[in-house]
Amino acid sequence: MSRSLVILLVVVVALIAGMFLLAGRSTEQQSTQIEKAVSLENLAN
Repeated sequence: MSRSLVILLVVVVALIAGMFLLAGRSTEQQSTQIEKAVSLENLAN
């Protein structure tokens, strides 16, 4: 195999491994409840 083909294969394998690594990460965050005071004038509308 030529050197450029080996380098290309290594880069492709590294990209595929990186995609699997990023796809397996858990990115969900817990929702937080925010309470805000609302005046009665805003509720009447």
